[in-house]
Formats: sequence, C-alpha cells, structure tokens
Amino acid sequence: MERGLVQIYTGEGKGKTTAALGLALRACGQGLKVFLAQFAKGGHYGELTALDRLADRIEVRQYGRERFIRGEPAPEDVALARRGWSEVQAVATRPDLDLLILDEIGIALYYRMLELEEVCRFVQGKPERLELVLTGRRIPQELVELADLVTEMREIKHYFARGVQARKGIEY
Repeated sequence: MERGLVQIYTGEGKGKTTAALGLALRACGQGLKVFLAQFAKGGHYGELTALDRLADRIEVRQYGRERFIRGEPAPEDVALARRGWSEVQAVATRPDLDLLILDEIGIALYYRMLELEEVCRFVQGKPERLELVLTGRRIPQELVELADLVTEMREIKHYFARGVQARKGIEY
C-alpha cells in the first residue's frame, strides 16, 4: 500500500462520521482492512448494523456510554475514552490494518478525556502505511496542522431548528 495520509473531518455541520464511513466502505471495496474507533459513542446506530455484514473487513469498537456528554464528562466517560485510546495505539501497529478511523476524537479532546500532546505524538509517529482519519467537532489547531486533508462541515441550514427529531435510518 502507498504511504498513508492523515485526514480530518470537522466542523459544526452534519456529516463527519458519515464521510468517514463512506471512506471505510470504499476501502473495504478495495480489499483493505479498517478499524473504526468511536469515542464518546456507545449507542447502537443503523450504520453499525450495516457494518456487521462487513465484519471481516471493518472492525468497530465503541468507547463511550449510550448518552451524550452534557457538561463535564463522568469518570466512566474518561475511563472508556482512555481504554479506547490504549486499544487504538495497539491496533495501529497491526500489519494488516490499512485505515484507522478515530471517530469523535475531537469531542474526546475537547472534554479533556484524552491528552492532545499524546494524540499529536501518535499522529506524527503513526505507521507510514496507515491511513488515519480523525473526526469530530472542535479538532484542535495542532492536529489540523499535522493533517494532509481537512474538511470542515459547516451548517448552513438544519431541520432540527424546525423541531424535526432524529429519524431512524437517517440520523441513527
């Protein structure tokens, strides 16, 4: 495989995880192996059911509880994120892994569940062949500077503002 790059999908708009999942599907279609680490997420979403069918190519692990973090994270939130971070570092060294997605790592960093300096060192020292994707709101500028591609999802209009609730198969 060619040299892996670092991609970031960030911003306040919808679609960051969806973009990362699209890349995972593309990679899977080309025979690549993917690991999707979801920080601050523990619920069951429709995409996870679909990914179950691709379990031989796309491995998914969640490092969060089923509820969103409001205010300060609970000790359990921090413990789950740190356990996930430890697993991710080990997984990244697997020679069969081609694409590593750190979904919602921006939120894990924003709430100080992970250390920015440690994540920056990881990005700088990642295996050369490994493609790395980081998603989430509020990705720190230090990581933006290390990335090869940064896409910002900007909300222009959202139906939630009109009171439309999350819909099965569309938002979850």
